[in-house]
Amino acid sequence: MSTLSPGFHGRPRSSGPALPPGQYLTEDFPVLTAGPTPRIPTDQWQFFITTETGQQHTWTWAQLMALPSVEQTVDLHCVTKWSKLGTSWRGVTVDTLLEEVETAADYVMAHSYGGYTTNLPLEDLLDGQALVAFSYDGEPLAAAHGGPARLLVPHLYLWKSAKWVRGLEMMLEDSPGFWEAAGYHDYGDPWREQRYQGD
Repeated sequence: MSTLSPGFHGRPRSSGPALPPGQYLTEDFPVLTAGPTPRIPTDQWQFFITTETGQQHTWTWAQLMALPSVEQTVDLHCVTKWSKLGTSWRGVTVDTLLEEVETAADYVMAHSYGGYTTNLPLEDLLDGQALVAFSYDGEPLAAAHGGPARLLVPHLYLWKSAKWVRGLEMMLEDSPGFWEAAGYHDYGDPWREQRYQGD
């Protein structure tokens, strides 16, 4: 004889979103910075890509705006353990910016106004995985969140999505950026909880 009452189906499954280990969900968009917020007028903003041979390609704001842009809805995961889901961005893919760039590099150092840097494997910026994003939630990107433009690499912890981005330096060998030199993980995969060196 069954000891289960009619309609019993066991423990209900969680209806919440799948989050990386150690993360909690927030509806806010916390602002965390390592220093003062740079405020760069778009008529003074410039973006560069420098190859490992020293060849430099540059774009003004007007030139960036003239390039094809895409809209992406992505989840964000910060190393400080908050996650924000379903965020909407518009920007130019790094693939588009690299179309006229010849490089044999395997790594990239992202440079920001204000001096911040972060290192990434080049392959993590390709195939539509990364944007130079200039719009958030249908509005121009606010300075507090990295405007006028930030790097957006949503599959890695958010410190890799450099705010106030001003350029990408192609590198043949990896080298640590600002937080990586201070002990953060070189790669920063939230699903593998790569917060610090050794994780």
